[in-house]
Amino acid sequence: MKILVTGGLGFIGSHTVVELQNKGFEVIIIDNLSNSSTDVLEGIKAITGKEPLFEKLDLREKDSVADFFKKHTDVKGVIHFAASKAVGESVEKPLLYYENNLSTLVYLLKELSVKDDASFIFSSSCTVYGQADELPITEDAPVKKAESPYGNTKQIGEEIIQDTCKVYQNIKAISLRYFNPIGAHESANIGELPLGVPQNLVPFITQTGVGLRKQLSVFGDDYPTTDGTCIRDYIHVVDLAKAHVIALERLMENKNKTNYEVFNVGTGTGSSVLEVIKSFEKVADKELNYKIVDRRAGDVIAAYADTTKANEELGWKAKSTLDEAMASAWKWEQKVRS
Repeated sequence: MKILVTGGLGFIGSHTVVELQNKGFEVIIIDNLSNSSTDVLEGIKAITGKEPLFEKLDLREKDSVADFFKKHTDVKGVIHFAASKAVGESVEKPLLYYENNLSTLVYLLKELSVKDDASFIFSSSCTVYGQADELPITEDAPVKKAESPYGNTKQIGEEIIQDTCKVYQNIKAISLRYFNPIGAHESANIGELPLGVPQNLVPFITQTGVGLRKQLSVFGDDYPTTDGTCIRDYIHVVDLAKAHVIALERLMENKNKTNYEVFNVGTGTGSSVLEVIKSFEKVADKELNYKIVDRRAGDVIAAYADTTKANEELGWKAKSTLDEAMASAWKWEQKVRS
């Protein structure tokens, strides 16, 4: 069964491709290489023994998307990762985010709407909740006005899918609202390798630890949390990748209750920025050079998941600890820089 993974050479996408291939799916990747490299194909092959099909394609080009589906008529499911994803950058470049994250989604759904049957997994985010009133966050928590254009694209993206599923019963979709993926495959053949300066905490930590960056900036220590720094739910990327495969199988096996569903994907435990730094210092056995700076626009205070629905309905549960995820990220960073 052929599955399209958009953004499949990216961090979460590549780990999901591995898990799909391990389950016997035939995978074809679309990626425009804006924040990834074809070197990742070798890493995937080293783990699974099979190199997935790959097409370099920009999903913002509507005709190219149409041509792809004419060529690959046997695609049965789509896992859609391809998107710009940095909160800070989205505040500075809102139009880039609206174009890249929404037009691409529309073009994909238009192609799926004419198929007899299509399964669609959307890479959504806990940012749709904004600063939640209650913690941990359940799927029933209100979707609040987004704190950033990035968060807004995820809210609007979910609405687009939901509206589409109401009209096109041939499309079954699940939005996975995930929290903060970190870590790397245990083989260290694939991991998080952003081009340029990292926009996420953990790769900035590991790049600082290995000497590529001079110092980590911690954005604010005056939040109303135990140590004053923001709290997030950090989930091992392999646990997250497995959730995508389970969600896809749920749709393909017609186990879904409605043709549009939403699940939180996290560990259920919140960790502060300083706790993540301490975890790194523990597994790497070295001190990290960091400084406290001003708060960053668009950041919420705390967000961590109530994962009951995913645990019970999907039969999925995160297994790795923060230290295990951090150790895998450090192992990957050392291999990349060696």
